[in-house]
Amino acid sequence: MSFPLLTVTAALPAVGAVATAAVPAARRTAAKWSALLFSLATLVLAAVVLARFDPDGGRYQLTESHAWIADFGVRYELGVDGIGAVMIALTALLIPFVVAAGWHDADPGEERPSSRWRPTQGFFALILAVEAMVIVSFAATDVFLFYIFFEAMLIPMYFLIGGFGDRAHAAGEDEGAKQRSYAAVKFLLYNLAGGLIMLAAVVGLYAVTADQLGTGTFSLQQIAEARSSGELTMATITERLLFLGFFVAFAIKAPLWPVHTWLPNAMGEATAPVAVLITAVVDKVGTFAMLRFCLGLFPGASDWATPVVIALALVSILYGALLAVGQRDIKRLVAYASISHFGFIILGIFAMTSQGQGGATLYMVFHGISTAALMLVAGFLISRRGSRLIADFGGVQKVAPVLAGTFLVGGLATLSLPGLAPFVSEFLVLVGTFSRYPVAGIVATAGIILAALYVLLLYQRTMTGPVKRPEIEKMPDLRARELAVAVPLVALLVVLGLFPKPLTEIVNPAVEHTMSDVKKTDPKPQRPVAEHGWFDYKPARHSGGEHE
Repeated sequence: MSFPLLTVTAALPAVGAVATAAVPAARRTAAKWSALLFSLATLVLAAVVLARFDPDGGRYQLTESHAWIADFGVRYELGVDGIGAVMIALTALLIPFVVAAGWHDADPGEERPSSRWRPTQGFFALILAVEAMVIVSFAATDVFLFYIFFEAMLIPMYFLIGGFGDRAHAAGEDEGAKQRSYAAVKFLLYNLAGGLIMLAAVVGLYAVTADQLGTGTFSLQQIAEARSSGELTMATITERLLFLGFFVAFAIKAPLWPVHTWLPNAMGEATAPVAVLITAVVDKVGTFAMLRFCLGLFPGASDWATPVVIALALVSILYGALLAVGQRDIKRLVAYASISHFGFIILGIFAMTSQGQGGATLYMVFHGISTAALMLVAGFLISRRGSRLIADFGGVQKVAPVLAGTFLVGGLATLSLPGLAPFVSEFLVLVGTFSRYPVAGIVATAGIILAALYVLLLYQRTMTGPVKRPEIEKMPDLRARELAVAVPLVALLVVLGLFPKPLTEIVNPAVEHTMSDVKKTDPKPQRPVAEHGWFDYKPARHSGGEHE
């Protein structure tokens, strides 16, 4: 029996959550170090997962399969393709930065002197619990197992948003508590509604497999094998309804317009590290699941829904960017920017090209790193000033140049500046979209212009100009712990922007499998040749036939 690497990788932060929660109340520092050490150990295991993954091997690797609820065909099945492997690595990479950045976020303050109001142990234990659930979600190859952890992660996130919200609230602590409660409940209700719709689709999928195979199953591999052999077929209307049940849940989690409205509230009211946990880690489960479950289980319905999904993605890109331009709150600006970026990711997924889907996967990774860099440095800035309103800043680069410099790099990565990692992914998404849907590709480029506008305006209003406020004059630069958070993230943005090949080599085979699932080939490229005039068409080499 092979070593259950994926199980251990997911179990380690869960054990860390229990151990951290068990630290005595008076030993807050010990709880922090416990969380940090467990998150670093998880990162080591995730690196082993990535190292052991063979891009030239089978589709799902490091697999585990055990009977669980045999009467209902539910199995404990784990396995990763290239996309799942890099997403687990991203999750494990970001959690230590989240822990280190939130080192003092749960400490009792003057307005809440009793530690029971902000239990440090609970705060860090909840972060580790979310990490464990997200890792299982990226590794699950049983639909029901995925559903359980897809929903379970909502509970710790609810308490992180509502119980450990941002103290820098302009309306005061009492109003801030009300806003945090509202944001947490809205987050929970939106995602629970999506989960209930998905549950109906999960039950429907089981009924279809039980009817046609004799025994119901939730195994992705069994369903795929049955469909390829012709044992399992779905009526058109059945496949479309099941697709919609899954897609709505994933679109809410992602989030996609018009089911996005919970995100600005949640990110605005959460602490900066928890906001990173939301948009850089948890929300990625939604876009990842579109690739693995929507396209993998329902290829015909995915093709049918593509025009509408692309239209919604374009609205997300432009809507999110336009609202980001008009924001007065730093954290809400980053939230609306993320809505725009998730529009790019979903556009790449449903462009149904290898460049688009490969770019979308890289976008998930690079957006996670760039958002973490920008939001965590913004959190350091907000904690110093005690306000998250843009108008309360100005001239910061004169008194805290390192803080301003790292904030600038995070912002430039957010607008996909060439040379930084997000540029690679955004370029691939646009190229992949344009090759099949040129009008959508052209419209999406407007998001790049708007991103430059809101990022540069944010930097200009907060960092440049004269120092007009006494609070800014006394603002210290980044300290050692904060540098340990900001500098590695900035370095990753530069290194991966210049050399993304290690990731693309892992991701590309998984993208090829997904393209084969939906029976799509890349559009025939055009190249100038003398004997045929301006353009000659050379078929793209790809497995699978064309399915329009």
